[in-house]
Amino acid sequence: MNLLSTLRIALRALAKNKLRAGLTVLGIVIGVGAVITMVSLGQGASAMVQEQFKSLGTNVMLVFPGSEEGGGVRRGNVVTLKASDAKAIEDECPSVLATSPQVFTQGQVIYGNNNWYPNEMSGVGTGFLMVRNWPLRIGGFFTESDVRAAAKVCVIGQTLVEKLFQTTNPLDKTIRIKNIPFQIVGVLQTKGANIVGQDQDNIVLMPYTTVMKRLSGNTTDNVNLIILSAKSAEKTADAEFEIKSLLHERHHIRPGEVDDFTVRNTSEIANALGIVTGILTMLLASIAGVSLLVGGVGIMNIMLVSVTERTREIGIRLAVGARSRDILRQFLIEAIVLSTFGGLVGVCLGIGASVGITSVINAVTSGTKWPIVVSIEAILVALLFSSAVGMFFGFYPARRASRLDPIESLRYE
Repeated sequence: MNLLSTLRIALRALAKNKLRAGLTVLGIVIGVGAVITMVSLGQGASAMVQEQFKSLGTNVMLVFPGSEEGGGVRRGNVVTLKASDAKAIEDECPSVLATSPQVFTQGQVIYGNNNWYPNEMSGVGTGFLMVRNWPLRIGGFFTESDVRAAAKVCVIGQTLVEKLFQTTNPLDKTIRIKNIPFQIVGVLQTKGANIVGQDQDNIVLMPYTTVMKRLSGNTTDNVNLIILSAKSAEKTADAEFEIKSLLHERHHIRPGEVDDFTVRNTSEIANALGIVTGILTMLLASIAGVSLLVGGVGIMNIMLVSVTERTREIGIRLAVGARSRDILRQFLIEAIVLSTFGGLVGVCLGIGASVGITSVINAVTSGTKWPIVVSIEAILVALLFSSAVGMFFGFYPARRASRLDPIESLRYE
């Protein structure tokens, strides 16, 4: 008997009891659907994390100030970074593309009868847009002469345009921050929410010297942060080494002494989070995969019942010339067909569940765009695994059927 004839007979046998066949594959359907859903949601989370870190800029690195120490005694929480450090890093570190000092402040923004409180109000340098890879929607950015003169100019995000100006063109308009007038010279391109749902467009940027001298009353050159970008992803390690070496020299830190600064590479943080989400995804997929094994046990049980119910049929087939391997192949094909069909239905269920759950997450989480990621690899692996489960758990019933004695089978009532 050829394979095509055996397949036709197996399908005919399954079609005789559609309800039982459907209930048999239910475990496989749920298992495959759960695996695909868990993997898709996990990969979507990983993709969202990576995309959010990309929104910070290109190959971004951060230099934070630390507490100053001397002679092993902590002198207190002293700001140890200066704007001149940012300039020196850009000029003397060959792996660094651009830098910007950053000084934070807070305050209310007023235009006419409207007022708004931005999430972020920062003083930055002219290299900020290059570091953050953040283009302007309209207008321009402040210049080095504006920084030197501590000019009262600013660039705002799209949220401030909507809250203060509505449909009015904000360019060259004057807003007030802490009762000081600032002229708007540009509007940033929309970025949306960050990884924690905070609106990145609710921002005001000014020259860092303006913030220090006019808003904060700071008479020193101290800054809260230096943000910079390496020339390429491959250059980030070199850039970190160059920055540390330069700051050790500028801050007179001898070998063995504790650094008064900290360098953070956002690519490393993103990769670490990607590894964590990957591990969690595999863990959830493995847990969901247990239901595939449960479905396999269900197939074995039903196939054993089927062998018992069809004992007389098996005896007749053996009596008219069917060989044991034909019986083995028929029942094995039935098990594989059941599991494969369940796998295909499970794939549809998994894709639908992934899209549905992601849509619900995006609907209830304001500002967060969880991407819909359907893993082709997960689909193929789940289908192959479901077929393998059918073959593994269907082998024993098929083998038992093939070893039935024809005479005893014909006598079976």
